[in-house]
Amino acid sequence: MSRNFRELLEAQWEQSKFLCIGLDSDFDKIPESIRQNGTRETIVAFNRTIIDATHDLVCAYKPNPAFYEAHGDEGWNALRETIQYIQDSAPEVAIILDAKRADIGNTNEAYAQSAFDHLHADAITVNPYLGGEPLAAFFDRKDKGIIVLCHTSNPGADEIQALKIGDQPLYKIVARLASEKWNGNGNCCAMVGATYPEELREVRAIVGDMPILIAGIGAQDGNLEKTITFGLDSRKRGLIVNASRSIIFASAGEDFAQVVRAKAQELSAAIQKAL
Repeated sequence: MSRNFRELLEAQWEQSKFLCIGLDSDFDKIPESIRQNGTRETIVAFNRTIIDATHDLVCAYKPNPAFYEAHGDEGWNALRETIQYIQDSAPEVAIILDAKRADIGNTNEAYAQSAFDHLHADAITVNPYLGGEPLAAFFDRKDKGIIVLCHTSNPGADEIQALKIGDQPLYKIVARLASEKWNGNGNCCAMVGATYPEELREVRAIVGDMPILIAGIGAQDGNLEKTITFGLDSRKRGLIVNASRSIIFASAGEDFAQVVRAKAQELSAAIQKAL
């Protein structure tokens, strides 16, 4: 079945669904009640429970491959099974591989094959440090979302991202390149941390109606109200608001699925209120 990232998002935005849940399934934090005999089985069982509890509330899921690669073949297989489960049980929900890939062109071609042809993700996060030329391997996938890191959510982000090039900080230059030079196929997106609301406002002004993935809501205490106010596009859409740990690890008890759903509902309602 053909899947187009932007079309999936637009359909969910039409229903005012902006929440994205990060499936950063840290094995050590998975509740005892859901653990199975093997690593792969445990991760998949946990992820399936999260998906079953929340798929009607979200516009996307965002697994970070680091939490899967750490477990070798079993983890990699768990990631692939998780993505397949989302496509089977919630085919309307987009899947973002939060891989932050960056390399020269032929290596990026292999990364694109892994993300899109093997794992079947709908979008991927990429690092622009090597420039736009090697990112063509991703942008050429016209039906996929290519999410360029502009300003990340971590406390040390400004060490590099706020460096001035002439009179402009680097993150603004990246945003301008993403929207004006790299978006020839209309599949480029931006990523900005909710912990930097003023920078989000500036990036939105540069990229227009381009989708923006928001990180840092939840465990990193990003400001949700400012995120919505500064981040919505001209159509009152355009945001993918991610939360990971604050939702998926909200409880370690046997009731964790119910708590996960309640936390997702709470954040979804807060987004609606801020619209």
